[in-house]
This record gives sequence, C-alpha cells and structure tokens, in this order.
Amino acid sequence: QVQLVESGGGLVQAGGSLRLSCAASGRTSARYVMGWFRQAPGKEREFVAAIKWGGGTTYYADSVKGRFTISRDGAKNTVYLQMNSLKPEDTAVYYCAVDVASAWNARMNSKDYDYWGQGTQVTVSS
Repeated sequence: QVQLVESGGGLVQAGGSLRLSCAASGRTSARYVMGWFRQAPGKEREFVAAIKWGGGTTYYADSVKGRFTISRDGAKNTVYLQMNSLKPEDTAVYYCAVDVASAWNARMNSKDYDYWGQGTQVTVSS
C-alpha cells in the first residue's frame, strides 16, 4: 500500500507559477510510475505528466508541455510538478498517483494507476 499526500496548490494569477509536491509513504520502488492528473468541475480527469521513478523518464500532455516540469527527489520520496506560465484553463484539482506495476505504455490512463492522493486545488485567475 502506498499513501500519497499532495500539497502546494493555491491561487495564482495568470502567468504565474506554482510547485506541487506529492509525498509518498515508505520506500518507493524503481518500478513505480508516478503521474499527475487534474480534474476541473464537470470534466473528466485529465492526464498531465508522468515520470518513471527509476531512471526519471518523463512524459507530458500536449496542453502543458513546455510549461510544466515533473521531477522526483528520491531522498524525500517526493514527486514535484513545477507549473509555469499558468493559464486560467489550468484551474483544477490536481492529483498525484502511482502505478506500482510500471506500465509505462499506459501512463496516460488514469485507470492504470493503483493509488491516489486526495488532491490539491489550483486556481489561476485572469
């Protein structure tokens, strides 16, 4: 069992930046795929970014590529999402998740992930 706790959300003006953190309980595995998803009211949960815990390979949704950066700190068992040049359409609850089976080819599919954090609200004002 993996427990994930997100933090770092808040209110920011368009063009600003936020860094989200996702702290994982216990020792993480090199097999893990860690992902960030977001969900706005009335919309489906949307893939944002993913990273292989072992090796650090990353993947981004087209909507955030070039603006967001996913990274991890092995010593802290923490995954980060650095969000720059934020837009109002980035407003959503952001969730981190882990796929313990390391199904990298399904990294964009929320159903492939096994454990989820509770989410952190990001609001971008115009």
